[in-house]
Amino acid sequence: MNTFKDNSKPVLILLIVIIAIMLVLMFYWDSEPDIFDVRTHSQYRNHGSSEFVTGYVTTATMIEVADTLLHKRGGYLSNDVMPPGVFMDNIPAWEFGVLTQVRDLARSMRNDFSRSQTQSLEDHDLMTADPQFNFDSESWILPATEGEYQKGIDALNNYLNRLSDPNEQDAQFFARADNLRDWLAIIEKRLGSLSQRLSASVGQARVNTDLEGDSEATQSTVKPDLVEVKTPWMEIDDVFYEARGTCWALIHFMHAIEYDLHDVLQKKNALVSLRQIIRELEGTQDTVLSPVILNGTGFGFLANHSLVMASYISRANSAVIDLRNLLEQG
Repeated sequence: MNTFKDNSKPVLILLIVIIAIMLVLMFYWDSEPDIFDVRTHSQYRNHGSSEFVTGYVTTATMIEVADTLLHKRGGYLSNDVMPPGVFMDNIPAWEFGVLTQVRDLARSMRNDFSRSQTQSLEDHDLMTADPQFNFDSESWILPATEGEYQKGIDALNNYLNRLSDPNEQDAQFFARADNLRDWLAIIEKRLGSLSQRLSASVGQARVNTDLEGDSEATQSTVKPDLVEVKTPWMEIDDVFYEARGTCWALIHFMHAIEYDLHDVLQKKNALVSLRQIIRELEGTQDTVLSPVILNGTGFGFLANHSLVMASYISRANSAVIDLRNLLEQG
């Protein structure tokens, strides 16, 4: 009996050490990257030069955001199948928010920003990058997600090099108001969806407005006039961190767009609107002082972090709508 107890001590000590290491790694990895200056990073990629061709800052920023997604502290966690990554959900949710914005911008660059008209040819590097970023975000092996996303980054790097080469006239970035409007239309829907999901953290009855504005409109399945919506309790923090990741990526993309489309925005007197969007998005990145995402009622004793986040995102979305309206004016 004593021999069994003596043999079990090293095993117990080893188990305690492993658990301690896991907890330390989880604490260390559970950290969102800081916001970076898009012009500084673009200048670094441009060999120190501050003279950028049109589209350079946006493309370089997209590369840096995607690279951060893969190589931040702890690396890419969404496809981890081993501890401690498999036990973490906040950062993977953050990663998905960032990834969604990378996917949307990659698609917009492929379909709009790099093309002069609807019947012009697609850029071959952007044709590669777009589907690579749409690869399964949770694939662990054969192939691993990181490898597929790295191929997308490599394709963007090729496009960036061609874009800045005066001898490569096939690589283009068209800074036009209609291209920006099309991208903002996607952002508007993303932010609107996140705002609704965040607001549903406390549960509420909403009036069904699915067919509003068209008396002849129909839908596949009839819904009641009042719809009960509530985000499941186990998903509240995931939605919160997905929203944080979405806004983190958008802050950088908006700053880049401000540089590359400065003249277009200035002509439309829309720079203030864009800066208001950035201001509201930056509010979503404030430090969360609570160790957990609280879900108190709207006017209850405890805070509701989801409702605070929804407020910032709703205001940002409203500013996006205003900006789109400005861009549509002559």
